[in-house]
Amino acid sequence: MTDGKMIFRLGKHGVIILFGLLMLYPVLWLLSSSFKPNALIFSEPGLWPGRFTLENYVNGWKGLQGISFSRFFLNSATISVLSVIGNILTCSLAAYAFARLEFRFKSVLFACMLVTIMLPYHVVLIPQYIIFSKLEWVNTYLPLIVPKWLAHDSFFILLMIQFIRGIPKELDESATIDGCGQGQLYFRIIIPLLVPALITTAIFTFIWSWDDFFSQMIYLSRINLFTVQLGIRSLYDPSGSSDWGALLAMSVLSLVPIMTIFMLFQKHFLEGIATTGLK
Repeated sequence: MTDGKMIFRLGKHGVIILFGLLMLYPVLWLLSSSFKPNALIFSEPGLWPGRFTLENYVNGWKGLQGISFSRFFLNSATISVLSVIGNILTCSLAAYAFARLEFRFKSVLFACMLVTIMLPYHVVLIPQYIIFSKLEWVNTYLPLIVPKWLAHDSFFILLMIQFIRGIPKELDESATIDGCGQGQLYFRIIIPLLVPALITTAIFTFIWSWDDFFSQMIYLSRINLFTVQLGIRSLYDPSGSSDWGALLAMSVLSLVPIMTIFMLFQKHFLEGIATTGLK
């Protein structure tokens, strides 16, 4: 490699590292400020705390109105885990039907599914709220969980359809000759090969459900039902003095489950993204 190419490569990597540090700065500031006393959070510009304290985590974990943040974390975990299970099961079934089965109005239904991807959530929010209100599901977790069990997320259906189309149909034909029905084809042939796409779906669903604030704010108003995001929002008081230290400390803890899951399944996640749609 010539000196010119070496200098160019070093310069390119230097620019990438610089932009990476700029993108990480808000996270580093959040982590640093969570260990600072309230008086120093906005007055001390450096990332390294001049005085460490764990009081923010202790005060934040106490929660609100006698309900600790452990309850909020449990509520968020319940919604996210059930949403993941629902999306994996129903979206994979719908994707298998579109990718492998032949039935009436298949093209029309597939087009309708694609259209739902283009609809902003705010367009369907009011009709959905009216339906869930009539069903007396407001102030329960059902509006946040049940749609996931009805193949609600068309994005994941399309993701799995593309993945299944990349699986040779000869495998299905061989299994059919051996006596496998559609159910056995789905569970014994498609599902094992669909694992990367399923993990990608699980990670995205967990992150989106865990970080969801808008839907939870619409349907949940009882503090004992609050999730982590609603609990953090409740620590902010726009009309008075907010406990910024506790708010930032709980924000740091809210990132731990997401980062942990992503690091554990990073290899499968990247494989699912890279191979979706490849023949």
